[in-house]
Amino acid sequence: MRSAQCSRCLKKFQEKEIYTIQQFQYRKEPTYNWSLAFFEECEIGEWDSFCETCIIIHANESAKAWKKIKV
Repeated sequence: MRSAQCSRCLKKFQEKEIYTIQQFQYRKEPTYNWSLAFFEECEIGEWDSFCETCIIIHANESAKAWKKIKV
């Protein structure tokens, strides 16, 4: 099994544990298109690889940004 590297923290992990921004297409809000635009501004690509900890951090950051524009 090959290993991958997180684009954020640079930690190495097993390839089967890769998370990408595509994970966000399953959440109700914000929309996936909004999420793509948000992460594009952060210079994060749709296919960048992340460990579980970092994808959770990105999910929280995008949710906070979404709530700010909704208020």
